[in-house]
Order: sequence, then structure tokens, then C-alpha cells
Amino acid sequence: MHANRTELSVVIPMYNEEEALPALVARLRPSLDGIGAPYEVVAVNDGSADGTSALLHQLRSEWRELRVVELRRNSGHQAALTAGLHSSVGRYVASIDADLQDPPEKIAEMLELAKRDKLDIVYGVRSDRSTDTGFKRRTAGLYYWLMRRMVGKRVPSQAGDFRLLSREAVDALKALPDQQQVYRLLVPWLGFPSGQVTYHRDERVAGETKYPLSKMIRLAVDSITNFSAAPLRIATWLGVASFFGCFGMLVATLGIYVAGHTVPGWASLFVAMLFLGGIQLICIGLLGEYIGRIYTAVQRRPTFFIGHDSAKSGQVPAETAEQRELQLSGTR
Repeated sequence: MHANRTELSVVIPMYNEEEALPALVARLRPSLDGIGAPYEVVAVNDGSADGTSALLHQLRSEWRELRVVELRRNSGHQAALTAGLHSSVGRYVASIDADLQDPPEKIAEMLELAKRDKLDIVYGVRSDRSTDTGFKRRTAGLYYWLMRRMVGKRVPSQAGDFRLLSREAVDALKALPDQQQVYRLLVPWLGFPSGQVTYHRDERVAGETKYPLSKMIRLAVDSITNFSAAPLRIATWLGVASFFGCFGMLVATLGIYVAGHTVPGWASLFVAMLFLGGIQLICIGLLGEYIGRIYTAVQRRPTFFIGHDSAKSGQVPAETAEQRELQLSGTR
């Protein structure tokens, strides 16, 4: 695969997607073959514990455009996406998940729009999320509303990690420090010319979601703390509000004392102590979150390590060959 001849790279982070892979290939390959330009598919195996790795190498023997990048351990969705973007060589780079909730047929439309209007970014925007649960739709809506308020209106509503980037945009992302990147905020922040294509979001084709509530909360925390100091300002305003609240209570207490109506105030004192203690803990937690990120940034540890890249070596990793032999012996 020659970098100067590859028109399109499609990056697909994968973690335990053995069940979804056949359906993904059945839809993705015909769609990309129809583009009529050289392409590559960069499948990033993010330390899967199932047969994803073995199946990928088996598919690669039948599909020469498929490129397998193996990470040494599970590094997370955004880190796997980073590894794929850094490894890609195409003039344009599309990213999509393996669960087929985002239609691969839209990639050709994204590429056509980018070329026609000379765009560096084309977002896939979900026009219909009826297949998601009500809770997920509401939390997603709250997330995008909050991000647009904190980061700016450049963040497109209902746009995830299904997008197309030009080589210039990818190079700009690669130049940024490699620490806890959240691409759905980083990409709009670049300010490159952008457009959108809309699509209906389907149900996951197979397997289980890789974004449970805990990871959704982690994504929201990373998004807020990576792109805004607003939580620290909120902590400051909570401190100011508590000061004036306590000052008001002091004035009221002095007034009662002067009037001679002093009574035991255990309940009010107990509530005030709980209130102030809660605010202090929140503020300390916010400070700790930002200090922790500073500590991580100073360490400058890579977020991923590539153990194998099929574009640079024609050999299959030893553990993958062993897994494949076990898989074949189980089918006999």
C-alpha cells in the first residue's frame, strides 16, 4: 500500500467485535470498492479478548486492502482511534465503529462532499436516534448541549466519531500532545472548513455495547476538564455563595441574640456544617481532577503501544497464529 496512491483510509477501532465483523465486512467492502479509488481499511484491534484478532488476519488474506494494527493492551476507544489516525496514509481518513450503528455506505457521500466543496472535515450527524433508549437519547442531548455551552457552537450536535478528515486535518491532530484526546471536541476546535451528512442511527448489529454508563460519564468528565476551566470557576462561585450564606446566618444569629430570643441551634449548625463540608469536598475533588491531568501530561506516557502492523510486516503475531490454530481445531 503506497501512501502517495491511497485516496482513502478507513479507521475502525475494535474491541471484542468478533460477532460483528462478518456483517461489517459484508457492507463495508462493497461500499469502498464502489468508490473507484485506492483505499485501505485500518482495523485497530484494541487488545480484544475474543477471536477478533484471528478473524481479522483471516479476512486480510482474502481482502488485500485490509490492514490490521494490533495494540499491545486494551487502551480505550479514543486511544485506538488515535493509533489508527497516526497509522493511516490516505489523502482522506474516515473513522467508524464496528457495530454498524453508523452506516458505512455514507463514507462515499462524505468523500464526495469533501472533494466537491473542498472541505477538510465532514461530520456524520445522527438525524434519528429512535433505536437508542430514552435514557441514552436524553443523556446524549444533555452532553452535546453542555459541550456547546462550554466549548462553543463549533461542536456539531449529535455528531460522534463517525467523520471524514483530510490529510491536513489529520496532520494537525497528530501534532497535538497525545494525552486523553476527545476527538468529538478536538476536531471542531481545529476550525477547518467543515460540512455534514445526516443519517439514521441503527441498532448494534451484534455483541454488546462498549460504552456503558461508566464510560459515558468518563467521556463527559474528560470532555469538560480537557476543554474548559469552568468547573474550577464553579468551585469559586460555590465558595463565594457559601461565604455570603454564612455571613447571612451570622447576621441573623446576632439579631436573635440582641433580641434575647436565643435558643439551642443544633439543627441549623449541623446543616451548615454539612453544607460547607460538602462544598469543600467538591472543590477539592475538582482541583484533584485537574492536578491529576497535569501530572499525567508531565509524565508524557504514550496512550497506546502498537505491537503489530500488517502493513509493515507480512507475518502474523505468534499469539494470533496460536489463537487461529485453536479456533480451527475447535471447528473440526
